[in-house]
Amino acid sequence: MAETPTCRPGGPAPLLVTMGDALGIGPEIIVRAALQGAFAPQAQGPAAVLGSPAVLQRAARVLRARADVPELVIARIEHPDDLPGLPPGVLAVLEPEVRPTGWDALAELPWGRVDARAGAAAAACIRQAVAWTMAGAAAGLVTAPIHKEALAAAGEPYPGHTEMLAAESARHGLPAEVRMMLANEELRTVLVTVHCALREAIERIDAAAVLSTLRIAQSAARAWGQAAPRIAVAGLNPHAGEGGLFGREEIEVIAPAIAAARAEGIDARGPFAPDTVFMRARRGEFDLVIAMYHDQGLIPVKYLGVEQGVNVTLGLPFVRTSPDHGTAFDLAGSGRADAASLQAALRMARRLAPG
Repeated sequence: MAETPTCRPGGPAPLLVTMGDALGIGPEIIVRAALQGAFAPQAQGPAAVLGSPAVLQRAARVLRARADVPELVIARIEHPDDLPGLPPGVLAVLEPEVRPTGWDALAELPWGRVDARAGAAAAACIRQAVAWTMAGAAAGLVTAPIHKEALAAAGEPYPGHTEMLAAESARHGLPAEVRMMLANEELRTVLVTVHCALREAIERIDAAAVLSTLRIAQSAARAWGQAAPRIAVAGLNPHAGEGGLFGREEIEVIAPAIAAARAEGIDARGPFAPDTVFMRARRGEFDLVIAMYHDQGLIPVKYLGVEQGVNVTLGLPFVRTSPDHGTAFDLAGSGRADAASLQAALRMARRLAPG
């Protein structure tokens, strides 16, 4: 992979794309998306990758070995302000200012394995991306997949991107209560609880959490141009509790939260049976669905096509999107990973980003 000189400062704030786990498919889908023109300014506006040039070079070699694709040119730049002025077709790559132990070895590690060095590198890229974004040097973040076990092996206390981004926001002086939204062109779901055991999720669902989720969803929808979104709320239990026969959470927790939200002017409706509410939203009856726990909300969106799904973190002081899939260790290094969800995440980030 050839290198070009550092470009001159100036120009509009770019999107920053974090590399994700170096041993998963993140580097490969970034390179594939770049070869397909997704990083061209005329496509999604300016964008740069925060990661290891050597890892991205290895991913490019994998793609060239599998198919007749052109060589990808990389430009090492020092700061997002250096992005404008690069020649067309060049992928700009930034490295974090603080590189963790093992950074230089990343491109030599075996594909598709949990490794603490990859987890530490992914965390370093996320931290640097947040710092630059909150300083105004970037318009938003698109994060390639990380591996939760690798993150834990590196000593990071976060179960996923959502929690780490909230903590980093607070560290920079802007505490944020965040929620995960998974979206495609047909369906948008926002989760009350995210990365925890199902038993724990049920214990975390109270009226305050549901009401807060409704407020965050309403605020986010207004930010992207929906002044009065129609928000459906899924029940927790089968048939939304069937009047208390299958559980009383709908009566004692969820319905009071909906009533409180409506008193604040939020068009919240429900609770509705979880097995039909997503279908109703897909048909256009609602703009958003509030789901009580991770799989309840994510399965319907992913069933419609992982390649078009986008993960959006609501409540942060900056835009963050991500592909709707994980590190896919079984595919890593094969040259077969699809970049469609990453490209959808880039489109969504640019749509939501200021300016």
